[in-house]
Amino acid sequence: MRVGATPMTVLAIPLAVLAAAMAVIATDAGDLPDRVRAVTFDAYQRIDPRPYQDPLLKSGLTVRTLQPDAASMAKFGPWPWPPETLAKLTLELKAAGAAMVVYDFPLDHGDPISAVRIASNLPPGPKNDAAREALAALPEPDDEFARALASVRTVTGFTLDPVVAGHAPELKSAVEGSPGTDEVPYFGDAAGALPAFEKASAGVGAFALTADADGKLRRVPLIVQLNDKLVPTIDGEAVRLAASKPALDAVSRESDLPLVESGSHLAAVRAGQLEAPVDRSGAVIVHFSGADPARTLSPAALDAGSLKKDQLKDAVVYFGAPGRKLETPLGPRTRAGIRAEAMENVLLGEALRPADSMPAAIAVIVIVGLGMIFLFARLNALWAGLFAGAAVLAVQAFAWNMFARNDLLFDATNPSLALGLAYFAALGARGVEVVNRRGRLRNAFAEALPARALDKIARNPQMLKLDGEMRTVTCLSCGVRGYAKLAEGFRDDPAGFTALMRSVLMPLANCVFQQGGTVDRYGGEGFTAFWNAPLDDAEHAIHACEAANRMTVALAEVNERLSRERRVDGTAYDPVEIGIALATGPAIAGAFGSGSRLAYSVTGDCTVLVERIRTLSPHYGPAVVVSDDTRKAAERGFAFLEVDFIAPGPRDDAVRLYAMLGNPLVRASPKFRAMATFHDHIFQAIRAQQWSKARELIEQCRKLSGASQKMYDLHLKRIDWYESNPPGADWDGAFRSVLD
Repeated sequence: MRVGATPMTVLAIPLAVLAAAMAVIATDAGDLPDRVRAVTFDAYQRIDPRPYQDPLLKSGLTVRTLQPDAASMAKFGPWPWPPETLAKLTLELKAAGAAMVVYDFPLDHGDPISAVRIASNLPPGPKNDAAREALAALPEPDDEFARALASVRTVTGFTLDPVVAGHAPELKSAVEGSPGTDEVPYFGDAAGALPAFEKASAGVGAFALTADADGKLRRVPLIVQLNDKLVPTIDGEAVRLAASKPALDAVSRESDLPLVESGSHLAAVRAGQLEAPVDRSGAVIVHFSGADPARTLSPAALDAGSLKKDQLKDAVVYFGAPGRKLETPLGPRTRAGIRAEAMENVLLGEALRPADSMPAAIAVIVIVGLGMIFLFARLNALWAGLFAGAAVLAVQAFAWNMFARNDLLFDATNPSLALGLAYFAALGARGVEVVNRRGRLRNAFAEALPARALDKIARNPQMLKLDGEMRTVTCLSCGVRGYAKLAEGFRDDPAGFTALMRSVLMPLANCVFQQGGTVDRYGGEGFTAFWNAPLDDAEHAIHACEAANRMTVALAEVNERLSRERRVDGTAYDPVEIGIALATGPAIAGAFGSGSRLAYSVTGDCTVLVERIRTLSPHYGPAVVVSDDTRKAAERGFAFLEVDFIAPGPRDDAVRLYAMLGNPLVRASPKFRAMATFHDHIFQAIRAQQWSKARELIEQCRKLSGASQKMYDLHLKRIDWYESNPPGADWDGAFRSVLD
């Protein structure tokens, strides 16, 4: 089973998400990227709105709106107001010092009750000639308004794609230059103001203020396409007249910021020294400020002469119409108020600049996305997430810095979302793969590895190195003592014997799992296990000893239960006794076997030694016997008593063996300290070949509570053998022939 590699499906899914995201961003599919950008840039403006600043000092012009309010309606009547009222207000604006008046409503209808129109409706004939002459002598409101329009620089507008056909507008200026215009709005027809009003105006432009798809108004067009010709809007004409130029220049330019603004595209609309940055549609992206009461004036206050002195001096005045306000990033605004803010942007040079950030977004997605997927494959989801998160934060910080310092709108949100989607797609794919891998691991190692280890390996397959590696491990060998004799007693009940072995060995194996061990090989009489492979375990010797200690407790519980049960033939169960050996040392860990019958295991001197120690363990009495290396690694957590110094095999090096008798409380007890002292003296006497002294010490130690009579019998037999077969002068004290 191959578990060390990241499946291609885990990598293919985030790659597919990244590719799809790049395609959506590159094509602006469904206007989705544009909507995402709009939400982000709105948030920027809400966080850091443009501080209101009067452009008078910088440009020589100020900007005001003349907005009908309740007081004005009460004074002049309901909207629309007649031409004589508009003429009166226009002349009052001129008298107050206004430099320009921009009419933000159509002037395509004259006064319906003018003298000329009444005279034209009189029946023909001499009876009405006197009335016609009298009416002809009266002042004509339309003419009066036209003269007022001609007395000050004014801008009137024409309606694009009108519902009712009207006369074609007579333009006062042209738009020069030949930029790419594919994205500039196209219109096929227009209806101008009344010819007299249009002729008297200094500028004529299109009404082209429209909200975005989400209903918010963020931009003010300066140019549009009428048939196959670029024409100014009323806002473009206002910019032209503010600069006192005969035409507007549509400016295209190459990027000066690699990967941020790339290619040749419509970038600005220029009139003399005034240059307004525009998006590819030819619109100014308005950098909104907080509402300022000084900007908006009441027609009633103007007519009453109650405005502050010089409040309209050198002002570009946007004469608005009453109606529903439009939503903007900073809340509802009147149409005239939005146009006024756009003009302030142009005069102050603070309009927002749209960055052509699509190439940069693609570059971020490619670079960061591939790096993230690489970390997913080589390390884990945490490192991939940290890398992607840091990259997203860096891109977002760059975008904010571009807005706050340079009024540049750089799209960091779409690539950030793409990376986030790819990350979570990879995380989901990894989760599915982890579940699948956990299932495969459970099938292969369910009886070998604890559940926690299976989960960790499923999440990080590199932990399970099947090709082999050297590790220091602690091995455990557990077996039922007197197994052959026990099996002989169940010759007539084989099912009962296997049930007995399961009831004994399963709780013991669970003790291994609880301490993070790996069960290696099961046999009829027991099993082997090891720690610190495949998962790292710095306390492997401690955990192995704890498992062995729990196994003795678990066996006592099994024997207690068996004492209350009966075999099939009605006889009682004999208590089951186990031997447990532990050895620590270097071993090779990896997959052993052939073909489809591979199994993860360890092999080395310690695996051989632990089996031999278990074979010897019945001679010492206690259930758990450990090697000297295990004792050294786990001494702080358990009480160990030396029981032998022996070469387990004919060619093996001698090792000290210790019985594990309990936890540190046992080690601190007077009884254990007394036994440990006796054992030190016994083995010193044996190594010194002081046989009589060793016998005497053993006889004294036998009398201590808890002493193992089997072990002392073993050493007395050896002393007898040594007396008959004296060891040489260079003897190291180890016994090299096992006595039965």
